[in-house]
Amino acid sequence: MMNHPPLDPERFDAITSGPEKLWGLPAISKALGVSVDTVRRWARHGRAPIYRPDGERYFALRSELNAWLRGMR
Repeated sequence: MMNHPPLDPERFDAITSGPEKLWGLPAISKALGVSVDTVRRWARHGRAPIYRPDGERYFALRSELNAWLRGMR
């Protein structure tokens, strides 16, 4: 089972507002409210919809992250 921080109003705003595409681990971790290391681990193990095509920068789509979090109940 995956641990994730509780969805409080601040995290909800961070996840749902802003650009659809999040570039880089810092932006993704800020939106999810977790550390950069956690985001890197989730991406590496395919636990979250976070992508790194051909060794390029990590990116994620806000809508996919929202759906992923909703499905983690």
